[in-house]
Amino acid sequence: MSTGVIIVLIVVAAIIIGAAVWLAMPRGAGGGRNLRRRFGPEYDQAVAQHDGDAKAAERELADRVKRHGSLRRQPLEPEARERYEARWAAAQERFVDSPREAVAEADRLLGELAGARGFPDGDRYDEQLAALSVHHGHHVHGYRRIHRAAHAPLADGDESRTGTEELREAMIEGRALFEDLVAPVREDTRHHRAADEPAPTRSNRLGERLHTPWAFNRRHHAKGS
Repeated sequence: MSTGVIIVLIVVAAIIIGAAVWLAMPRGAGGGRNLRRRFGPEYDQAVAQHDGDAKAAERELADRVKRHGSLRRQPLEPEARERYEARWAAAQERFVDSPREAVAEADRLLGELAGARGFPDGDRYDEQLAALSVHHGHHVHGYRRIHRAAHAPLADGDESRTGTEELREAMIEGRALFEDLVAPVREDTRHHRAADEPAPTRSNRLGERLHTPWAFNRRHHAKGS
């Protein structure tokens, strides 16, 4: 076999190996380093669920990004935000006397709030959690803990001291996601400005054609929340 043929075979083999490695990498998410940065603790959670297989976990996470990465947060009216905040505060106060009922309310509240923000509805919990992990990977585990606690049966028909402490920790961790979801964002500001801005009247339109300073007759608000 000539030297030229050997060189060609080596080059072809190298190309095949390189293509196989490239195909094995997760697509559309920038690889393991970017996935770890984006998902935070959720990256380690996914690896654990795949029994330490990082490549399998990265393929799953990359698929989540592909399915939910383009999701855009929906605006939240100030009145709705106040209602959500009041419900969460009430759940925290209720925890003193009824920890499990408080956690169940927190679970419902997070599901409803996520749905209002444009994530899949709460009745599709697994899909909702996957979508939330793409955009709130550093805090989504709190929702997972709350959901599990809310749906876990009592082991002995009573709330043990240890169980109550676990419920308390779930509420604390879940609050971080709640604060992320309820916090005002740019979409809220743009939505509120558009809602406050009156439609131009006929005289306004006439003034615009005549190049008069009709804008001074309009009310401009930059409502905060």
